[in-house]
Order: sequence, then C-alpha cells, then structure tokens
Amino acid sequence: MTEPLRFACIDSDAPPLFLRADPVKGRRGYEPAVGELIAAELGRPLEWVYLPWAEMIPAAQSHKVDAVLCGQGITEARLRLVDFTRPYAIFHESVLVRRGDPVRSPEDLRGRKVAAIAGSTNMALAETFEGAIIVPFGGDTDDVFGDMLNALKAGEVDAVVDDDVVFVPLGEHPDFELAFTVKTGNRWGIGVAKDRPDVLAELDGALARVIADGRLAAAWAEWIPTLEYPFADATRPEGGA
Repeated sequence: MTEPLRFACIDSDAPPLFLRADPVKGRRGYEPAVGELIAAELGRPLEWVYLPWAEMIPAAQSHKVDAVLCGQGITEARLRLVDFTRPYAIFHESVLVRRGDPVRSPEDLRGRKVAAIAGSTNMALAETFEGAIIVPFGGDTDDVFGDMLNALKAGEVDAVVDDDVVFVPLGEHPDFELAFTVKTGNRWGIGVAKDRPDVLAELDGALARVIADGRLAAAWAEWIPTLEYPFADATRPEGGA
C-alpha cells in the first residue's frame, strides 16, 4: 500500500487559502489544492494533520509529518529550522483596520497597537512601523487569524498585519477595511526537515512540474482570481510573449 503524503496545517477558516475541513467536501482552498496537485503528481494519497501553528514545524522536524504546507513564508529564521521547496505562492502584506479608521500609511500607526503573528514575516514588517506598539499573537491556538480579527473588532488592537491573500474575503466586511499594502513579495514554500533531503527533492520536483504545465496556475485562478499569478513566466512556452 502506498504511504500517504502527510502535510501539517491548522484547521481554521482563512479563505481563499483554506477553509475549515468539511466532513463531506474535505479540505478546500488554494493550499489544499496545491497539496492535492503534489500528491496526485507523486501518486500518493494525501493526509492533512491538523496542529496549532506553533507545533507544525516541530512536527516536520520529528517526522510526525512529511512537511508543512500552511502559510510558511520562507524566512531566514525558518530556514534555520527546516528546508523549503521552491515557492508555490508569492504574496504581499497588508494592514487591516476597523472600518472608518483613517489609517492609510505606516506613519498613521504611530502610538497605535498593531497585531501580527509572533515570529512571522508580518511581525517583521510591523516592527518597521516607527512608533507603533507591536502586539504579538502566539501560534498556540487553532485559529490565530481569527483571534487577531476578534481583537481588532473589540478594540484591543488598532490594526492587523497579514498577507494580502487572507484579507481578500474581507473587502466588503462591515467591521473592517484595508488600510494599505506593502509590496514585500513574500515567497511561501513547503517546509521539510533538514535531515530529509530526499523528501525535499521529491516535493520540489513535483511542484516544479505542476507549475510548468499550468496546473498550479489553474488552481490559483480558481481560488485567488483577484491577485496576480506570480509564476506566469514559468508556464509560457519558449519564445512566448
């Protein structure tokens, strides 16, 4: 029997990246689609292992899972812990505020409380906002994104920094509005334990093939049509425009 491909992720609602697992429809969203494409390319069944944010990389390091496929920006700090495949997404970072708040630039956040996930690329960006009061949210809950939104709605923080993709569904939300976006070009990859180069090569090769033949572009178009696909050149035939 073929061993399942086991990816770690949190089980929460963060569309269009992923929706909470459904007992009938399974797991849906852009990242689940990426996982399904890779598993199909490798001819292996796919299994999601749901963990709190802070436990995902340790699970890969201990071989409890094959890899982490869940919002992992490729940062220097994470590269000290795991190795990464080539990116399956590139996103920028945005700042969300309560609707009606006049914040439109980093300067407007001086003296204001700004939330971001501790140790994330979003936190690194927030720390560049001069005079802002940084409020880190730990990854020890099942829905850290929801925790930050609840804190923003309740007035416990004044802004939330996260990747632009997770704010896409909130465009017309009655409680929130997008303040501004910083073009950071964060590369997201699949994290693999450093002592498993064979797994890294297998996943990276499969990802390269689904990028090259346009399957990843189709998944992006289905789930994130409002954001520009970042690998368009990789799917163009040689000599194409």
